[in-house]
Amino acid sequence: MYDPTRLAALVAVAEAGSITRAAQRLGYTPPALSQQLAKLEREAGAALLVRHHRGARLTAAGELLVARARTVLDEMDRARHELARLTGLSGGRLRIGTFPTAGMHLLPPALSAFRRAHPDVELAIREYEPPSGVSAVASGECDLALTHAYEPGEPEPLPAAVAAEVLLVEELVLVTAPGHALAAGTGRLPLADLAGQPLISMAPSHPRRRGVERALAEAGATPSVVVETPGYAVVCALASAGLGVAAVPEMVARMAVAPVGVRRLAPGDLRRTISLVRRADAPSPAASTLRALLRGAFGRPTGA
Repeated sequence: MYDPTRLAALVAVAEAGSITRAAQRLGYTPPALSQQLAKLEREAGAALLVRHHRGARLTAAGELLVARARTVLDEMDRARHELARLTGLSGGRLRIGTFPTAGMHLLPPALSAFRRAHPDVELAIREYEPPSGVSAVASGECDLALTHAYEPGEPEPLPAAVAAEVLLVEELVLVTAPGHALAAGTGRLPLADLAGQPLISMAPSHPRRRGVERALAEAGATPSVVVETPGYAVVCALASAGLGVAAVPEMVARMAVAPVGVRRLAPGDLRRTISLVRRADAPSPAASTLRALLRGAFGRPTGA
């Protein structure tokens, strides 16, 4: 059984002529879209695309699958619209809370799929620094929210009115200036090798980062620059400029605008867990639909 999201990705590449242009159309990043296409090729058991310097073109197998995919996707769109009229998804408003990384890299593909299926539902997105999104859901300010927690760290109890489910677990990795000696190896870097290194410290007083900061301090990393709020774009830019090294989620390192060196750490027990929180009572049809899209897109991998 082929995943409809991956079929839609293949059709988009066929129409756009390149993975980059298709990713822009769908709201993905090019690496994320490439991963979806690679999974589809594994499902199909055949190469579907040939990459070249101008973009990508379909193989014979790709052309066959695209023709069938268009029929399947058209029928699914028709079914969605008919079901929307039955389930109350032909209007209304869906309020979503997010934090910056998720708002840039996780929400857009799911919201793009949601909007294609339910164009009449108004989307309202608000940014919350975790764990504020949990409180927003508990108070009824949001229908759903994406939040995160770090390991090591103290777990925070959820309000009785809120339920949570894990979407993604990713390791924290070391980011450095390009060409830095610590980023040169291929294996994992022991935390002990950070002893004496100038550290770009991520909000050491921030409850969600406190356990991670403690682990880095115990390894001997020396705070050199302290970023008072957990703004990862700034941290990566400072690391790129050679002001120190930092431990950031792998997703952040992959999507960094500034060029950085990246190295996995050992042991790999510095992690960030991204969760979806919702009201524990009966959710709206729109909230249930977006929740299903997010679960389908990200599931629960044990690493980034």
